Amino acid sequence: MIEIKKITLNDLVALKALSIKTFTDTFAKDNTPEDLKEYLDQAYTEEKLANELQNQDSEFYFIYSEDQLAGYLKINVNEAQTETIEEDALEIERIYIDSNFKRLGLGKMLYHKAIERAKELNKTSIWLGVWEKNFSAMKFYHKMGFTQVGQHSFYMGEDEQIDLIMKMELV
Repeated sequence: MIEIKKITLNDLVALKALSIKTFTDTFAKDNTPEDLKEYLDQAYTEEKLANELQNQDSEFYFIYSEDQLAGYLKINVNEAQTETIEEDALEIERIYIDSNFKRLGLGKMLYHKAIERAKELNKTSIWLGVWEKNFSAMKFYHKMGFTQVGQHSFYMGEDEQIDLIMKMELV
């Protein structure tokens, strides 16, 4: 059984642990331990995550597989978006699946949750940033109908990396 639940402040400790684990699993092999640690120490503090959870323009969702926490989604609208792409857009900032639950279609389910929320909020497009070397994610998003519309710098510690900005119009 798969279940998607909105995350609250009561879930802060679980969100922090899952965020660090999934980010590390995804990016550790391509970054120095020092750069990774510096990023994790800044991006996933309880204070920062609590502020994000309390932002009315951001939403987080956990996905569970057979009652086990398997991943999460973070979406942003309005001022919470990390870039100004379009006025009526929704940003998918994070979709992360625990490595123990990959290849089960959970990422696609979270993606569909983002689409559902965008339509409920009357958004006309969805956008996201994906690391230029995350080929599996880029392939997934292309398959879902996203096209590249730009790029921006993303810093992993001292290492400047490029995120491709991908966007999809909602019909």
